[in-house]
Amino acid sequence: MESQRSFLIIGLALVSFLLWQSWQKDYGPQPVVPVEQQQTQETSQGVPSFNDNGSEDVPSSDSVPAAQPVAAAQSSNRIIEVKTDTLDLRIDLLGGDVVSADLLKFPVEQGSDIPYSLLRSGNGLYVAQSGLIGAQGPDASSSGRPVYNAQSDYYEMTGDTLVIPLTWKNNQGLSVTKTFTFTKGQYDVNVSYSVENGTGSAATVQPYAQLKQVMEFEDDSNMFMPTYRGAAYSTEDDRYQKYSFDEIEDDNLRETTKAGWVGMLEHYFVSAWVPSQEQTNTLYSRNLKNQYAVIGVLSPSESVAPGETKTLASTLYMGPKDQESLAKIARGLDLTVDYGILFWISQPLFALLTFLHSLVNNWGVAIILITIVVKGAMYWLTKKQYESMARMRNLAPKMQQLKDRFGDDRQKMSQAMMELYRKEKVNPMGGCLPLLLQMPIFLALYWVLMESVELRHADFVLWITDLSTKDPYFVLPILTGASMYLLQKLQPTTITDPMQQKIMQWMPVAMSVFFLWFPAGLVLYWLVSNVITLVQAKMIYASMEKRGISSK
Repeated sequence: MESQRSFLIIGLALVSFLLWQSWQKDYGPQPVVPVEQQQTQETSQGVPSFNDNGSEDVPSSDSVPAAQPVAAAQSSNRIIEVKTDTLDLRIDLLGGDVVSADLLKFPVEQGSDIPYSLLRSGNGLYVAQSGLIGAQGPDASSSGRPVYNAQSDYYEMTGDTLVIPLTWKNNQGLSVTKTFTFTKGQYDVNVSYSVENGTGSAATVQPYAQLKQVMEFEDDSNMFMPTYRGAAYSTEDDRYQKYSFDEIEDDNLRETTKAGWVGMLEHYFVSAWVPSQEQTNTLYSRNLKNQYAVIGVLSPSESVAPGETKTLASTLYMGPKDQESLAKIARGLDLTVDYGILFWISQPLFALLTFLHSLVNNWGVAIILITIVVKGAMYWLTKKQYESMARMRNLAPKMQQLKDRFGDDRQKMSQAMMELYRKEKVNPMGGCLPLLLQMPIFLALYWVLMESVELRHADFVLWITDLSTKDPYFVLPILTGASMYLLQKLQPTTITDPMQQKIMQWMPVAMSVFFLWFPAGLVLYWLVSNVITLVQAKMIYASMEKRGISSK
């Protein structure tokens, strides 16, 4: 296989995959949405049921007695604001839901003062809900969700932690304190319930936590930057499993597992509920009116004896896909940085890229360095490829003699060719091995550059201020096309068909067009790789000439 076609084949394979993926998304078969089941069926399966009237989609049960009227909240507004060094939140005292979460360290656009909104209310509804159902659970009341009391409508972090207690109490003597605990520099929030039973009988409550999001949204992904937006979950047996909005429309998730978590994903950010990892939880999903997707987790019921106080807790994460932080929160949560089936290559490459960045403090330079490392590690394979190709070219006259001698007798021709390869010590597959190794490495690095939030708005030099988007002036794609053309001219070809020769000549131009929409970081990698290949080719050819191996 010709060396000058190696990167072209890799590129064409990638582009073909992206084209197929885009076609499937737009024109592929869509799942059939079944008729929704009755709420009573949902409740009988031990999974929260939901009303369809906006924020009232919370657990309910026919067996729950009506609660006594709830006292009004002390704050004048139902929405309270919470501000830390990383998050700007809005919490609705009705249920204590997080209805807005802005990521203060991540602007919506480069250079903007407006933070990225992960959770939000309004037309693009995306909220984090939680509560207590069960026989005495305040969220299961037929009169509606509980309205918590708050001492203030504004909280701001001034130290290393910020604790916000929301309180609720009914006339029977059952009181609940829902507490949000924030830690400086972190995006995970501890959400705990302290249930104090001041009644004369045991109280049964059951924690639930869920994420709710509209299923219709403006998709900012494209053929060259495909990104996933939808739900995901983890079980004891499956560390990470995506569950798309189409799947939620088609079928409700029902998984009982030790530990586990549920989440909602978008390109660089994730929200997730992580219940206690020491207990058995039920993961569920629900499609509301074909408009909202819900994925949640239901923890085991807890009985609180009279006079007893019991604390139940879970973790809510709202932030960037930071692999190191996510791995500490729950098993498999770091896999929301979705590198696909090549994660076992992508993760070491990302670790190496991060290490190189720590040395040079520039992600563009780190990409250049990792390219040098990868190409250097593969030099011996590249050398074998070039030498194998040279020997194959030198055998061309003898191969032609065999064709003239055996004509259409394929069996004898094949035997003669294998004997010739054995005698000349030539491996006909010697030129393919480097390509087979480069393909997964390239694809793995592609997903690293696509998925890693660290490269979002990452500056390189001059006009390239964001390595995660295309080159605004298309300089890198043009230089990459030129480098591919030089590689093509440097490496002799055995192609004799005029049409194939013209196709190969125009291939760098075609690939340059595709590169126009690729992330600048990926094009930078390809450009540097081509330049290194040019230098390596010169070195290999010089070494071959000294040993009497013709490269012509």
